[in-house]
Amino acid sequence: MMDWSALLLSMKLGGMTVLLLIPAALFAARSLAYRRFWGKPLLEALLTVPLVLPPTVVGYYLLVGLGGRSWIGSTMERLFGQQLVFNFTGLVLASIVVNIPFAVQPMQRAFEAIPQDVRDAAACCGIGYWRALLTVELPLAWPGVLTALVLSFAHTIGEFGVVLMVGGNIPGETKTMAIAIYDSVQAFDFTSAGQMSLFLLLLSVLVLGLAGGLGRGFGRRHDLRRF
Repeated sequence: MMDWSALLLSMKLGGMTVLLLIPAALFAARSLAYRRFWGKPLLEALLTVPLVLPPTVVGYYLLVGLGGRSWIGSTMERLFGQQLVFNFTGLVLASIVVNIPFAVQPMQRAFEAIPQDVRDAAACCGIGYWRALLTVELPLAWPGVLTALVLSFAHTIGEFGVVLMVGGNIPGETKTMAIAIYDSVQAFDFTSAGQMSLFLLLLSVLVLGLAGGLGRGFGRRHDLRRF
């Protein structure tokens, strides 16, 4: 049996994560692509850490960092009267952190692929920062931006370890689709687990295929405009 409330919560979590993460990650990726500064390799390594660490390890550190004994957690509880862990707000923050490499890396590579002479030409024409970003750089880096968006959303939908560590298993609040599948397996309800797993598989294939098609289509249209 499909757990629709868990599915809706997963979609909401994925949407909120993408909405909050992608704009910030875009400017971070652009800075990393164009600027040279001391400690850049270390910063890039730190941003990649969530990609290589086990999700339970990332979840543990987020649980400690956002818990009531931490500065962030205690400040949030004092100002708003609620803790960050084991609720949806904390789950969004944790999801943003764990998805940083999925958002930053594709966009950074896309910005790095833009030829320097294109940026120099825009500067020579007197095009300002925002206009150059919107009319020159983003159209060229769009496939990377779309890839970052899709990967972040898809990874959020399927994330299990961090969700369980930071959010727990609270129906309607932190029980996502991945947690619902785990619960079904624990209850030996393999029919429901199979249905939900198949749904997530088909959703992932659909989203990735659609993103790939849109990226190639946009690239062809952009190439045609150049001639």
